[in-house]
Amino acid sequence: MKKRKGVSLQTKIIVLIVAIIMTIILVLTGLFAKMEYEQTQNNMGTLALQVANTVSLMPSLRDAFKEDDPSAVIQPLIEKVRKDVGAEFIVIGNTDSIRYAHPDEKKIGKKMIGEDNDRAILHGESYISEATGSLGPSLRGKSPIFDLNGDIMGVVSVGFLVDDLKEAAFNNMKTIVSAGAILFGISCGVLLAKNIRKDILGLEPYEIASLYHERNAILSSVKEGIIAIDENGLITMLNPAARNILNIEKDGLNKKIESVIPDTDIYRVLETGEAEKNLDVMLGERRVIVNRTPIIKNGQVAGVVASFRDKTEIDEMVNTLSEVKQYSEELRAQTHEFTNKLYVLSGLMQLGKYDEAVKMIQIESGNHEHMQKIVFEQLADSNLQAILLGKMAKASEKKINFTIDADSRTESLPAHITISHLITMIGNIIDNAFEATEGKCERNVSFFTTDIGKDIVFEVSDNGDGISDSDLEKIFEKGFSTKAEQGRGYGLSLVSQTIHQLSGHLEVYQKDDGGSVFTVFLPKEVKE
Repeated sequence: MKKRKGVSLQTKIIVLIVAIIMTIILVLTGLFAKMEYEQTQNNMGTLALQVANTVSLMPSLRDAFKEDDPSAVIQPLIEKVRKDVGAEFIVIGNTDSIRYAHPDEKKIGKKMIGEDNDRAILHGESYISEATGSLGPSLRGKSPIFDLNGDIMGVVSVGFLVDDLKEAAFNNMKTIVSAGAILFGISCGVLLAKNIRKDILGLEPYEIASLYHERNAILSSVKEGIIAIDENGLITMLNPAARNILNIEKDGLNKKIESVIPDTDIYRVLETGEAEKNLDVMLGERRVIVNRTPIIKNGQVAGVVASFRDKTEIDEMVNTLSEVKQYSEELRAQTHEFTNKLYVLSGLMQLGKYDEAVKMIQIESGNHEHMQKIVFEQLADSNLQAILLGKMAKASEKKINFTIDADSRTESLPAHITISHLITMIGNIIDNAFEATEGKCERNVSFFTTDIGKDIVFEVSDNGDGISDSDLEKIFEKGFSTKAEQGRGYGLSLVSQTIHQLSGHLEVYQKDDGGSVFTVFLPKEVKE
């Protein structure tokens, strides 16, 4: 299935801005409409009251009340006034609220509706009221009609319908809702979206989220330590491998690099802007190989990314490859040696010396049959078998009497003890024993192993000159060697590191008759 893409950043910003503008417009429109309606209502009420007061003072109106048929005079007079002032209605009533004038002539002679005439008829007040009459809800101006003696003759009611007030309010209000405002919002949204996308390299939010998750997965999966800092030296990225290599227990993000790694030259790259490759340096207590690359932004150094790997692991890998190559050469030498012996056997057979040939075969088969029987029948681990067979071949070539103790016996080794570990430990110790016997008339090296109990034990013994007390304290130091050649002094150091890694320990002691014994103890189960 195709992965569904998210909504683009530009669309989100435009929709958000338009929604905000529309919300503001609607809120302001509502507020202004309410204010405009109240203002219009006040103006219309005042106008209605003024018209009512003016009409009540008309002499012709007072005189018409004395006629036998007041409506005949009042109706046309008041209708003309109503049309001139634009009122919805002007109603004239007597003290009993009987209409003498009304926009609808059919309602003349009937009683006024609204029940809001008492203040004018009984108390002679002029006022504004809101009531529902025969034409509907309306805003009214009420004023009493007085005769020349000051007595109340009737009432004038001038009104505007409430619906007309609302329509007038909205017609008079200049609405702020306009296509121009919306278009302006869309334009601002487009410009803002382009500016943001420029800062985020044209990526959409869902693409940034995907890159973030991929980045975290990559940083967690790589074995190399990775640290990134900004132009101020603050750590912006620190992967799990870096924490493990540098033994950083707490999170170091947003801290100064020198507070996490005291002795670092990463600031040099910030200053020069030049990358540094394959530097052999000390970070904390670890010797590592470091690569430092500047982060360039707009032509300026914005930070540095440093990747590093423990040099011990590289040394172990190189040593393992060297050992594998050495075993290959030893097997090749063994093949060459047996080829020579086959030529000798062939010569003896051609010369008719069959007894000598048989005797030679018996001697060779006897020497190897006993050792191979121990290797294949008593040692169940194939990796251990391969290493010992290679050392047997090497010893045969160097004329060293290499024996495997008949009491040696082991099952398959635990999974956490790999062939790399065995090559580093057993290979280096046996090679050192071979070298220790140089110059001896009879060169003897023996090997013993057992897995009885909770530990796996490997023991290598030689008849060399032994190790002096002063050298015994230094033999596991990196680079120390009793030999004068360059490039030596790493074997036993790697042995010690590997044994420590497997939570084991190593014992070395001198034999009374000369020579040394190296004993390795490895626990079968290692706690995390």
